[in-house]
Parts: sequence; structure tokens; C-alpha cells
Amino acid sequence: MADAHPYPLAGHTDRTLGSRQLAAMLPDPAAMRPAYRHLAQAISALILDGRIALHVKLPAERELAAALHTSRTTITAMYDLLRESGYAHSRQGAGTWTALPEGRNPSGVTRLLETVESGDTAIDLARAAPGLPEHLLIDAIAQVTPRLVEHAHTPGYHPYGLPELRAAIAERFTERGLTTVPEQILVTSGAQHALTLVMGLLCRAGDRVMVENPSYPNALEAMRRARLRTVSVPVTDDGWDIEIIESTLRQAVPQLAYLIPDFHNPTGCLMPEHERARTLRAAARSGAWLVIDETLTELALDVPAPTPFATHAAPGGAGQVITIGSMSKTHWGGLRIGWLRAPARLVTELAGQRVATDMGGSVLDQLLALALLDGAGDLLPTRLTQLRQQRDAVAVALAEHLPQWRWRQPPGGLSLWVDLGEPVASALAERALDKGVRIESGAYFATDPGIFEQRLRIPYTTPPDALREAVLRMAATLAGGLPLAATARRPHWVA
Repeated sequence: MADAHPYPLAGHTDRTLGSRQLAAMLPDPAAMRPAYRHLAQAISALILDGRIALHVKLPAERELAAALHTSRTTITAMYDLLRESGYAHSRQGAGTWTALPEGRNPSGVTRLLETVESGDTAIDLARAAPGLPEHLLIDAIAQVTPRLVEHAHTPGYHPYGLPELRAAIAERFTERGLTTVPEQILVTSGAQHALTLVMGLLCRAGDRVMVENPSYPNALEAMRRARLRTVSVPVTDDGWDIEIIESTLRQAVPQLAYLIPDFHNPTGCLMPEHERARTLRAAARSGAWLVIDETLTELALDVPAPTPFATHAAPGGAGQVITIGSMSKTHWGGLRIGWLRAPARLVTELAGQRVATDMGGSVLDQLLALALLDGAGDLLPTRLTQLRQQRDAVAVALAEHLPQWRWRQPPGGLSLWVDLGEPVASALAERALDKGVRIESGAYFATDPGIFEQRLRIPYTTPPDALREAVLRMAATLAGGLPLAATARRPHWVA
């Protein structure tokens, strides 16, 4: 019998987890030492996230070893560790079943819904996304009402996006130095939707995708759910190692390479122009599609806004570059308006795929987006000034109350990537919630479990007073003492 859906949720009626199902959710054991420990950490994180339900029977050791192409000894040691840590228990002759250690609770969508419905008022540092000034939204709604009436007499389906919005986005690319026509633009329901469409068209289960480490958690999760194999390249406080990128593209030959070169999420790094050109040449040699995430590009705080990545290609050499962007970080995530720029033939294929899921985006939202983009000159300068003030506020508060923490001031973007000096990020995040601060460990941005536990991403998208208060509460939490090397939960929702 074929395995069921690869990502069982809590409460799933099938109480047995197949070996191929579980293997698809786990990292490659050949790439880790000791493998059994990393596999156990990955399974415990999946249980805490709710992606593996409680009281579910895990595969037999021999079957899972075959599915993971590893030794039975490794799987035996992994199951032993899961039992020792409380994430599994065995019954004689019945097998091994998932469990939770005493005092731990699963996170995931259920936890998110509970906090939303309970009117949770914690200071939210998990989602790096600003709100939209009320007067701008009211003005935009007033502007679009006559346009909406005109569209009401049409069927309202626009799989490619509203023509006038496609034209406006194309013009923005052209103004930034990358000549673009509307036929190269597909309007999507956010940048994440754009990435999912691209992976669905260009990738098959098992294909390799080159990603940065750390990277945007929701993008990594989308790749896991598509059963793609990620090959990571590091991004440090100093940025990218271009030689590693070149060798990875040459040796791994990935189908896609997903990069955030502009104020990288979460590190805030900005890729130099000469490294962009080298990356483009290396991708062209390997045949990989480059997917460039530009959602943070306009949030340049200390430097000019970068030109589009594809402008650094040799003439005629940008044919396999897909640029995705959205209004979530610059305007408001509640609009759910994103886009991608790609060769016109690819846009046509992507629009055809999109019809199978949502037929096209909301006309009202697209008209609002068009009005807000037309008025970007009113919003963006003010927003950048506000972000600088908030960045300064959190930096001063950290220096005063947590002087042992270290970070580099990013030239743009929405967050600090802070080094705590010890691997307590998950424990701090869990305890800080009790003091009314929601923040996620740096481990959530990792491509593999067990790393970046010494890091926190601290967004500066809330008012200065709230940021200062959040730092005070985290300092008080840390002063109370934390266990080292706490098991990381998967994030309930990170933006």
C-alpha cells in the first residue's frame, strides 16, 4: 500500500506513520554526525510542531533504515534517544509510538489559532512585518471605489493579475534599471505564493534546491512539503562565500537556487555587486534557475536601494532568473499582493498552473495595491525614517540591558541577527512568552536542526517603547536562568 499524505497533522486518523512518509520529512543522515542525534532532534521538532501527531506508531527500525539509506544501528540509537528524552515510548511486541516529555506542549497552527482567538496581547517579535498607516488605507479605498464599480461588470477573473497592476509593476522594474514589459509579470497572493508556483512548475520531488543557511523559514518549509532536497550555502555576519556558491552550483547542479541578496532575512546582509555577477554566471553554467527574493529590497536604511539582481547578468544572460517580490514588508501583509518577474513564456505556464488553485487574485486587493503603489512616495520615506528610529531604539536597549549580546547593524531590512553567546535561544523564546514577548529562536531559520541556537532574530517593526519593553522583559527572563541546548520547537508562524 502506498504511503499516505507525507505531512500528517495532529489528530490525523491514520495512526501509523509509514517509513517513506517519515523519511521525506527528515534531513539526510549521511550529511550529519552523529546522525542518530540529528534525526532524533528533527523528529522531536516535528512532534512539537504538530506535523507528527501524538500516539502515532513510528516505522519499524529495519524499514526506516532502508528508507533513509542508513544503518539499522543508527535508527536503533535514534529511537533510544527519543525514548530517553520523552518523545517516544515502546510497548513490547507493539512497536514505538510518539509522545511528549512531561511539561511540553505542541506548537503549530493550533497554538496560533488559540493565541489569536484568546486576544493575546504579547509584544510580537516573531513576525517582521509593519502595519499600514490608517489614513493611507482610507485614502486608497476612496480612490479605488470608482474603479471597482467599473470592474464589477466583468467576470473578475485575472489569472495573470489585473492588467493595470501588471503594467505598474513592470514599470517599477524598468525604472530600477531592468527593462520589463507587463507580459513578464505575474501577480500572486504574496511572495510565498509566487515561490510555491515556481517550485510546482519547475521542480519534482527529490530535486535539489540551493538555499542559504540561515534562510526564510516559510520558504524552507514550502520546500520540505514539496519533498525537495535542500543544499545549503552559509550566510555569516560577513555575508556570502561566493566560492562556496560557485562550487555548490557546479557540484550539486540544483534545479533551483533561492537567494535573498537584498538585506537578507534574517542576517540583514547585502550581497555586493561583483558577487551577484559571479552567482549569475555560475547559475548559467549549471543550468539552475535563480529565484531572487526581493521582498526587502526597498527597505534600504543606510545605502541606496539595490538594483534588480538580474541587471548584473551579461547581455541576454538573465533568461533563467525569476524575481519575486511583494507589498508585505513595504506596505502591509494584509493585502496579500505579490508578484514575480520571469520570461514571458514561463509566466504563461505559471498562470496556467495558478488557475488550478485560485483562478486569480481579488480585484479589490489588486486595485488597493495599485493605489498604494501610486502613492509609494508618500509612504516609503516616512517608513524608512520610522524603521531607522526603531532600529536605533532596540540597539540602544540591547546595549544597555544585554551588553553581552553582539550584532552587526544591518544596512536595511527589518531585523537584527543577534548572537547571544550561548545556545539558549529556544529556551529564552519559550520563557519570554510567559513574560509577554513572542520571539522565535534562530534555529527556526536553519536548514538543519540543532544550529543557530545561539541566535535570535529581533525585528524592529514595532514602536520604540514596545521594543524597549521587550528587551527589558528578555533581560529579566535571561536573569532568571535558562537551560542550555534546549530542544527547538518549529515556529508556529514566522514572517
